[in-house]
Amino acid sequence: MKKLILAALVLVVVGLASLRADDVKRDPPAKAAKAFRVPFDTIMSQHMVVQVKLNGKGPYRMIFDTGAPFTLINNKVAKEAGVLPKDFKKPFFAPFGQSGQFKIDTAELGDVKASDLQTQVMDHPTVSAIASVVGPIEGIIGFNFFGKYRMTIDYQAKEMTFIPVEYEPKDMMKELMRTLLNPTKKAKVLAPAGQWGFRAAKAKDDADAGVNIEEVYVDTPAAKAGLKVGDRLLTLDGRWTDSVPDCFAAAAHVRPGAESRLRIRRDGKELDLTLKVQPGL
Repeated sequence: MKKLILAALVLVVVGLASLRADDVKRDPPAKAAKAFRVPFDTIMSQHMVVQVKLNGKGPYRMIFDTGAPFTLINNKVAKEAGVLPKDFKKPFFAPFGQSGQFKIDTAELGDVKASDLQTQVMDHPTVSAIASVVGPIEGIIGFNFFGKYRMTIDYQAKEMTFIPVEYEPKDMMKELMRTLLNPTKKAKVLAPAGQWGFRAAKAKDDADAGVNIEEVYVDTPAAKAGLKVGDRLLTLDGRWTDSVPDCFAAAAHVRPGAESRLRIRRDGKELDLTLKVQPGL
């Protein structure tokens, strides 16, 4: 299934905001941030779906998309949850039922809460197509909701963990529009906190250690470190990377600006590369 249109800017291997034990001192236990755990389900399209309350209404079944720069809800939910003003009238020209950008007073994903959350209101055709197969899908939870947290995903337990961090996400809609309206300006890859610059993959029948490097983006930390397409990534910062989820989990432990050691296999030989994670927007 095609990628969601509004989730076009994706960094495939992302280092979420986190702290390395060997780089910084840990906070005393009394000051440790509380971890919030949220269950999720996986649908036929391989998207994660969660139950979300909006302005106290719901819960609504929504896609949790780590590649979506902002949150999106359909017109039905926007009206039901009081996101649209009572006197709101849809624009005469509204492709895909697009009503515009509005504010959700409160959004709750389990015990994870956000206030004054900006959202796009539209009946997105791809979301509607997915819903026609798997049942009601009311929108997408994006980066502007979870960007204030270090997030890890346990695919076996179907559980996400959120830990608050000192990071304030930018308005991704403004950033996206600025990029689209300035095509001559060098575009940046949006990332929750850090940029790595490579894409990894692994076939279902591949039982060997590590994952394949499928793409290395130009002028990124991966390219500068000497990583090449065709390399086999064995460990990242000392952690095994025997699957793509393993890569995400290992990257989540490396803070932006820190150096990470990549153990790779190239032409039958094992090599170590040092990569400095670049801070995101």
